[in-house]
Amino acid sequence: MNQRTLLITLTGPDRPGVTSRIFSVLSGFPVVVADVEQVVIRGRLTLGILVSYAGEAPTGTGGTLGALWTAVERAAEDLGLQVELSTGSDPKERRRRGRLHITVLGAPLQPAAMAGIAGRIAAAGANIDRIERLSNYPVTCIELAVSGADPDTLRAELAAEAHTQQVDVAVQRTGLHRRAKRLIVMDVDSTLIQGEVIELLAAHAGCLEEVARVTEEAMRGELDFAESLRRRVALLEGLSEEVFEKVREEVVLTPGARTLVRTLKRLDYRFAIVSGGFTQLTDALVKDLGIDYSAANTLEVVDGKLTGRVTGEIVDRAGKARALKRFAEEAAIPISQTVAIGDGANDLDMIAAAGLGIAFNAKPVVRRAADTAVNVPYLDSILYLLGIPRAEVEDADAEDGVTLTGH
Repeated sequence: MNQRTLLITLTGPDRPGVTSRIFSVLSGFPVVVADVEQVVIRGRLTLGILVSYAGEAPTGTGGTLGALWTAVERAAEDLGLQVELSTGSDPKERRRRGRLHITVLGAPLQPAAMAGIAGRIAAAGANIDRIERLSNYPVTCIELAVSGADPDTLRAELAAEAHTQQVDVAVQRTGLHRRAKRLIVMDVDSTLIQGEVIELLAAHAGCLEEVARVTEEAMRGELDFAESLRRRVALLEGLSEEVFEKVREEVVLTPGARTLVRTLKRLDYRFAIVSGGFTQLTDALVKDLGIDYSAANTLEVVDGKLTGRVTGEIVDRAGKARALKRFAEEAAIPISQTVAIGDGANDLDMIAAAGLGIAFNAKPVVRRAADTAVNVPYLDSILYLLGIPRAEVEDADAEDGVTLTGH
């Protein structure tokens, strides 16, 4: 028997009971609900209901198709809504290939940016199936569900547009794996915290300028990290170990760091930090934030003074990737369900190894290599890449009595 469809679209001011009233009207006719979508923006409702029926027109207690239309129109008028109805056939949508989630971050997000992104999607022969806002402050985040695109091609196109429009765009495949990222491994200096710990130490040793220069060369990938670390640490020789307490007080978390960790821990994620910095500082972060795993270098101290050397194996670029794999094994989590976040060249291997690699306010070499880049200064923006909307974060914080959302 031929399957026909009716698409009923209602728009107007939202109010309690609208959806209930319309479905009550439809219950008087022999139709089947095939699809429903509803969105409210600033109190304005758009409700679309797709119903299917067999034959030429539904009949029943309300009579013909005309009777159904009349009943819906009367209900819409009572509710102060406008209504449109269109007929069609084959209510079963064919699943299109290349289903993707595209996340757009802007501060602010200009119409031109959305126009450019939508234009690139259309030019790639893809279709935008759904658009949803995940956040409106401190950054605006819009998520688009897109189908019919080659992910690699579209990612390259949107990366170019993002650069032009000065926004961040992430392209991820749709599927269960996107909801199953269960281990977050994060760099510390200039990622979890603002600035570089070794530079804070160097300021106390009076060699900040020289250390900062070597740090910058290493982060750009111009200098082997292990060698750069030895050169910088050597300049700290003679510092009293009391400096660690002073520097701990100077460390400033990146905005949104607490919210990111707190939210993911609520969702039973495991959280790890891996740093080319020092355990004398990272151990305090582990305790403060409730971090599950950590790896960092250790400064050698003899008779209360720094010797200018590190002890044990250096946590460098390769060491960070090994740490990610070790943490995943300890947590019994597949590598495909890990997220690595970093900003410098020594983060490249772990970003490449993870299921999702994110460059956070990173050097160009890292942005080019990562799956996606975030250039806004709020670490909790990474939640949006995982499909977690800000409203749900704030609701959970309110239930737990947390008042510093976004910190």
